[in-house]
Amino acid sequence: MSLLILLVAAYLLGSIPFAIVSSRLFGLEDPRRYGSGNPGATNVLRSGNKAAAALTLIGDCLKGWLAVWAATRLGFDALGAALAGIAAFLGHVFTIFLRFNGGKGVATALGVLAGVDWRIALTSLAVWLLVAFGSRYSSAGALAAAIVAPLAAAVFLGLGPVVGVLAGMSAVLIWRHAANIKRLIAGTEGRIGGKKKG
Repeated sequence: MSLLILLVAAYLLGSIPFAIVSSRLFGLEDPRRYGSGNPGATNVLRSGNKAAAALTLIGDCLKGWLAVWAATRLGFDALGAALAGIAAFLGHVFTIFLRFNGGKGVATALGVLAGVDWRIALTSLAVWLLVAFGSRYSSAGALAAAIVAPLAAAVFLGLGPVVGVLAGMSAVLIWRHAANIKRLIAGTEGRIGGKKKG
């Protein structure tokens, strides 16, 4: 399999909008119509349905991990596998199924990190949990984890192209949180567990 075919397949895998899928399975309103309007697990949680949010989280995470795992099984090197992971991540963020307007990519990025090296994923997850539940701002946890991820990759893998790919993924994730950053500064960001707003 050529690298181009792998990347296209990974992008399409990442494009599956699990927030929409799980909301329809549970008979919920489209998550793009309430809360932050983001088709992701945190916003689905604002519907009050924890099962739907959990399914969204697991699905989004798995597609990032699966892209890296499949690339490795197909014989691609570490860089090729990391590129497949970021292709899945970009598929989630710019999904073709939602007119290229997808989620923020936090769960999918975590799945990619888990596929690349579980230690990077565990470190990033620990940072997310500490910041998110300490502040009750999911976005703050995501931003902190995005900053830590490439640093952890450099520690565990050494400097190299894979670290560069993960740094690029973190940069996109931070960029996707631009509106959240503004709301955090203004003190208007929604907290974890907050109810949905039309």
